Amino acid sequence: MAQLRIAGTANDSIVDGPGIRFTVFVQGCPHNCEGCHNPGTHDFSGGELTDTEELLEKIKGNPLLDGVTFSGGEPFCQAETLAKLGRQIKELGMNIVTYTGYDFEELYENRDKHGWGELLGVTDILIDGKFILALKDWEIKFRGSSNQRYLDCQASLREGRAIAAEV
Repeated sequence: MAQLRIAGTANDSIVDGPGIRFTVFVQGCPHNCEGCHNPGTHDFSGGELTDTEELLEKIKGNPLLDGVTFSGGEPFCQAETLAKLGRQIKELGMNIVTYTGYDFEELYENRDKHGWGELLGVTDILIDGKFILALKDWEIKFRGSSNQRYLDCQASLREGRAIAAEV
């Protein structure tokens, strides 16, 4: 039984990636992006501890889901636990979208540390980059600012460089 510190969840989300998604908002973020739409998730001691088995049961209980999204806060601050949960989600045949304020290049370079490589390994779509208020764009799908990228994480890992995914 593993524990995650989360700010909350959203069932049946259509704004956190393609299809109908279960979204886990993890608690704790080092980026503190100005204009963040989840500023309540920044405090690492906030939120609540939740058992990953409980989350998995909620996910299994919704037959409409296409996948699960890990959002934040910063998912890579709890990478090992999310990777374990992610492997169980993948066994259910679902895809995983992970949002991060880090750039793919930094995550890839440090993939052997902090469990980052494990979380990248279960992520299908990675939305990377800090939210930049001056680049906020309502027209782009699943991202808040135009600097953020929508990446095919598995292709990016194979190539060792960021590979865009079709939105």
